[in-house]
Amino acid sequence: MTSYGDLLAATRQQIREVSTNEAARLVNDGHISLDVREPEEFDQGALVDATHIPRGHLESQIEQRFPDRDTKIVVYCAAGARSAFAAKTLVELGYTQVVSMDGGFTKWKSEGREWSMPETLTRHQRNRYQRHLLLPEVGEEGQRELFGSKVLILGAGGLGSPAAMYLAAAGVGTLGVVDMDVVDESNLQRQVIHNTGRLGQSKVESAKQTISALNPDIQIKTYDTRLGADNVLDLLNGWHAIVDGADNFPSRYLLNDASVKLGIPVVHGSIFRFEGQVTVFDPVNGPTYRDYVPVPPPPELAPSCAEAGVLGVLPGVIGSLQALETIKLVLQLGDSLIGRLLAFDALDMSFREYKIHRDPKNPVTYDNRDRIKIVEYDQYCSPALS
Repeated sequence: MTSYGDLLAATRQQIREVSTNEAARLVNDGHISLDVREPEEFDQGALVDATHIPRGHLESQIEQRFPDRDTKIVVYCAAGARSAFAAKTLVELGYTQVVSMDGGFTKWKSEGREWSMPETLTRHQRNRYQRHLLLPEVGEEGQRELFGSKVLILGAGGLGSPAAMYLAAAGVGTLGVVDMDVVDESNLQRQVIHNTGRLGQSKVESAKQTISALNPDIQIKTYDTRLGADNVLDLLNGWHAIVDGADNFPSRYLLNDASVKLGIPVVHGSIFRFEGQVTVFDPVNGPTYRDYVPVPPPPELAPSCAEAGVLGVLPGVIGSLQALETIKLVLQLGDSLIGRLLAFDALDMSFREYKIHRDPKNPVTYDNRDRIKIVEYDQYCSPALS
């Protein structure tokens, strides 16, 4: 039977090992330092800017983190044994420039070399978000990015309800909710963030109670006010993304102009009867709402949900998609809906995709942001109930 020592010795003959001095030189020259220790070891200190992938997750995560097989990598562990096996695994996966640091972090630290205490999740956070941590595309680094993100939700109604709840559950660190309405019995068919016991209560306070109960670790800012030309820039400033749960054209055009002026992406959603739409309006990188709908339709051609009705489950679908697109924006994951409109038909259970292009005649652009004037649009159509 082959002993562990024999297996380690054989492995070391198949890889390149370097001293801590050589490892320091390679890292300074641009090599990635890859820590393959367990999370509790990593929490106690690591090389500065080290990437952490526990040895047990290496095969499943390395290709997502470093798809280029020519990435220059210095692998280390506590003493140099696990890193030797990890280096061999990387070589077998096709990585061509991998070395293992002999002596590991223990020797590195004892020699007085530079190291740091990494920003890590608490045991409570690791347990709560463990399904995120298992995703190579998210991991601990992505979860920390979610903690540091700030998302403003316009409307605590049908779309804002599922969006707020899923963003809170995902660990978005700061959520803002804007709504000036109160909870009405007719809301409860679709606005799942509220309940019967809160009838007559302000929607933002009701939303805050639900969000806080779901995830008490995040910060919630409420704005019990009407979105207007006099306050929209102050309300939007400082947020990383806006979830548009507005239900009327004046608010959408006002939101568009302010978000373009500030350069903040808007995750747009809309619903009508059995149909819904989702897209992302990013004024810096793609088309905006005015490229999609250049001129507001007259009021008689834009009935509200209160006038035309809406299937109660529909905003749950669309609002959840908005939350998903918001998380993708924060983490820069996948292919965003920037420049693409996703249309959902609940009766056919079908999704269709349409392209949205920038309109060269649209004067409200990020390049022209200094000339954008924020004005009211109430003359175009009357507000509707959410």
